[in-house]
Amino acid sequence: MEFHHISVLMEETLSALITNPDGIYVDCTLGGSGHAKRIVDKLSSKGRFIGIDQDPAAIAVGKARLADAICRVDIVNNNFSNISKILDELNIDYVDGILFDLGVSSHQLDVAERGFSYMQDASLDMRMNPNQDLSAFDIVNKYSEDELTRIIFEYGEERWAKRIAKLIVEARQVTTINTTGQLVDVIKRAIPAAARREGPHPAKRTFQAIRIEVNNELDMLKDVFTDAVTRLRKHGRLCIITFHSLEDRIAKKTLQNLAKTCVCPPRIPICICKQEAQLKLIGKPIAPSENETNENPRARSAKLRVAEKL
Repeated sequence: MEFHHISVLMEETLSALITNPDGIYVDCTLGGSGHAKRIVDKLSSKGRFIGIDQDPAAIAVGKARLADAICRVDIVNNNFSNISKILDELNIDYVDGILFDLGVSSHQLDVAERGFSYMQDASLDMRMNPNQDLSAFDIVNKYSEDELTRIIFEYGEERWAKRIAKLIVEARQVTTINTTGQLVDVIKRAIPAAARREGPHPAKRTFQAIRIEVNNELDMLKDVFTDAVTRLRKHGRLCIITFHSLEDRIAKKTLQNLAKTCVCPPRIPICICKQEAQLKLIGKPIAPSENETNENPRARSAKLRVAEKL
């Protein structure tokens, strides 16, 4: 099965994540198994790897690519928001490292029929889990103008959100918007010509926003990062790779809060929360090298954050 995906920040991630070759490691976003293959190659026969993904295509590829691993391998078709339940079902209390590589895999973007890409005409879909009900078609054709404005502005950080939402609603009153190509045409009409000539593709932000809404990508992040920390053993590592400012902001704030010894409001003169730091932050966020971004332009916006369990 062809599943082309170039994993970003590979060496930096492996160096930060793996502290014990006999340990247990979780890749919460298995994808094309790029990171996973390198992780299992560094584990001994006593080690264990758990790969999680909600995309059946990723599960099939993971099973094939990791079949010759000398460590124990468990491939789980589930959403990483259920990480604690998944580990419970595997009878695992604590692990030595957890990796989140967020965003869309190259495979999902490149396979036209998945409907993630504004560069290829296909049915509006964008579901990472093809078995879920909500799709991009539902959002584009059924959300109110106010709802569309909100998600395009908040999740896409698109300055023309209100105008784009208005034209989507007008267009679907004439005919149902069935394809990515139809949606791109509406977005292009909504954005003034001068604005279209500068910056990224005019549909990039709106497609990002709809994808985030379809897959509930942001709402779960704070809770799942916190859950992941509770499942790390002492000195275990948490690695989070983000690709846009919204998810990176959540990762940064969550890790900072878990590394604090007090979260009381500034107006309170003495600490009453009694919070103990659960993490220490390891270094500054790591960005891809110039060589990596030249070889893989999709890596441009990536950031790796690393923290260690206290």
